[in-house]
Amino acid sequence: MKAIIFGITGQDGSYLAELLLEKGYEVVGITRRVSVPTLNRITHILPKIKIIEGDITDAFSVSNVIKEEAPDEIYNLAAQSHVGTSFKQPSLTWDVTAGGVLNILEAIRYSDRRDDIKFYQASSSEMFGKNFTEKKVLTKTLENVLGTVTLDEVYSDSVCDSEKYQNEETPFMPQSPYAIAKLAAHHLVRNYRDSYGIFTCSGILFNHESERRGEKFVTRKITKWIGEFKKWAMDHGYVSPSFDGDNICCNDSKFPKLRLGNLDAKRDWGHAEDYVRGMWKMVQYETPSDYVVATGETHSVREFLDIAFSHIGVDDWEDLVVIDPEFYRPAEVDYLLGIPAKAKRVLGWEPEISFEQLVERMVDSDVKEARLQRSDLQGV
Repeated sequence: MKAIIFGITGQDGSYLAELLLEKGYEVVGITRRVSVPTLNRITHILPKIKIIEGDITDAFSVSNVIKEEAPDEIYNLAAQSHVGTSFKQPSLTWDVTAGGVLNILEAIRYSDRRDDIKFYQASSSEMFGKNFTEKKVLTKTLENVLGTVTLDEVYSDSVCDSEKYQNEETPFMPQSPYAIAKLAAHHLVRNYRDSYGIFTCSGILFNHESERRGEKFVTRKITKWIGEFKKWAMDHGYVSPSFDGDNICCNDSKFPKLRLGNLDAKRDWGHAEDYVRGMWKMVQYETPSDYVVATGETHSVREFLDIAFSHIGVDDWEDLVVIDPEFYRPAEVDYLLGIPAKAKRVLGWEPEISFEQLVERMVDSDVKEARLQRSDLQGV
């Protein structure tokens, strides 16, 4: 089996490549040509995979690589995926996140192997925006998704005691250029499946994090800061805090406070390593469809901070954080909670890494990275 991964250098791409290699695949990764290579997440597997320079926004490039490589499966994980950046660079976000998907679909459509290629598209829970489904109004529409299963089974299996959540039947209401582009791509995938009989499926992925998450994303921003803060505290004999404006002070040394936006925003956070298993399972199933991939739990940014700081022995963290309006979105999404009942029932998928384990793994990784950087500097 041969698989092409668009977006192989990202968090999800690196985990997916590892999974496919374990399963005996030949893996081809598509990367843009850049002056400074960004292969750090896949350095350890580079000898085992094939890297081809290409650009998802270039239709000829996409078509050519699919023709030459003749893959059995194509996974598109490429996107301009930072929501905040999408407000500042909406055209780029659209070209990559929506236009790029159209290029892949058209390449498959006109391929001699159209009937043999299976395509996976990474959709996003951001497409739901402010919309959710209320438990009391969920009706027969669930039967289309789950078959003959009672609502009590759905709730007990997947949603805890929450009264509102998102699933495959929840209407979309995107609140950012990123989410709008993702929604366009999502509908394109469904349209090409219905119109041309192509095997296309989408995973509506709720927030998935890991030690490999980009540093602009709030979870990694938090754990990266904690790692550097702990290193600074150890270097300067930090015991009790004193402050100078937005700085933390200790023995004539200063360290900038952690700057964040909306601490009350709630997200359904899972580990990317779990979620790529869901991607693969969708492509293996005989009938293409779309699935919510989530944990069935929602946690606020405050809860993430509680666990992260507690893991390094800091219980009172609020004086170490600055609320900065710069990090609020023009249109906020306050609440995301996914029901993975369809993925669980049809694909046999469910998450294995808990929220607490996710946070602690991220903190441990960034503390270790900061310690290694400290050792490197001492050796200079």
